Amino acid sequence: MNNLILALLAAIVSYLVTPLVKLVAKYFNIIDEPKGNSRKIHKNPIPLLGGLAIYIAFVLVTMFRPGSLEKSEKGIILGATIVLIGGILDDAKELRPWQKLIFQLLGTLCLLLNGVYIQNITNPFGGSDSFFNIGTFAIPFTIIWIIGITNAINLIDGLDGLAAGVALISSISIFFIAIIAERESVAALIAVLSGAIIGFLPYNFNPASIFMGDTGAQLLGFLLAAISIEGAIKSAAAFAIVVPILAIGLPIYDTLFAMIRRKINGKPIMQADRGHLHHRLLDLGLTQKQAVLVMYLISACLGAISILAMEISTPRSYFLLTVVVIIVVFLAWKYGFFRHKD
Repeated sequence: MNNLILALLAAIVSYLVTPLVKLVAKYFNIIDEPKGNSRKIHKNPIPLLGGLAIYIAFVLVTMFRPGSLEKSEKGIILGATIVLIGGILDDAKELRPWQKLIFQLLGTLCLLLNGVYIQNITNPFGGSDSFFNIGTFAIPFTIIWIIGITNAINLIDGLDGLAAGVALISSISIFFIAIIAERESVAALIAVLSGAIIGFLPYNFNPASIFMGDTGAQLLGFLLAAISIEGAIKSAAAFAIVVPILAIGLPIYDTLFAMIRRKINGKPIMQADRGHLHHRLLDLGLTQKQAVLVMYLISACLGAISILAMEISTPRSYFLLTVVVIIVVFLAWKYGFFRHKD
């Protein structure tokens, strides 16, 4: 089936299901209350669980599209289901970090058991060996990648439509990367995810009538991390790690800077603060919409660079990533991203 049709179907399902999910959230009183939390931007109570609509659209269209599911796709759906359950419980009862991690690890285990893991990485120096096998590091490397991206998307979910929009831009980038790599099944999978996000965004963009919550943010992070492993395959079935690091760059860098900032200032790594990029943009006087659009633009630029990295030689792609990282770190240092803000 045409990828555009798959995306359209997922968008329709997501758009129709979201109001029902909103009713469910209200019925079970799974609401984001802004009172008593200085980091909350919204003023009124907003229903959570929006990620459930994205999940339903993604799974329904994926499972009922023509052809049988591949083993890797089954692993992705099963893992996403476990992560979703953890997200729902977190939105309803606020799980502790270690409890969230258990669900994320179980979801990652589903990927590993179904062959979704990073085994070969493109050789940054090129030459006769186009890749090198990471051997026993395959499992821990994959776990770090999946858990890291899952939580990175979750951490930037601070403004109406921000995490969903950034995830959509990353999905579109990964779609083109999969097309270039001739990974047709992956392109179809990410097209469905893109459509599911598109159908949800009208309800989530400022002023939002429903939030994704941890249900959606963790789900999107998990799916992007898992699908990128399957999609960013360059030569000799090797994982072109530069490509997804750029495609999902904004949440990755924002999370790394948060960790560095908290470590430098003697704060716990998991302690929330107002130092994220969206907080900085708001402090500059931008409105929610303006801040979100600026971050969309940054994400789109990184996505475009990731597509370029897929097209050029491996050594050049690593050089390109190095240049981007240097520029990003310099700007972060210049504009005080490593200074603590409560």
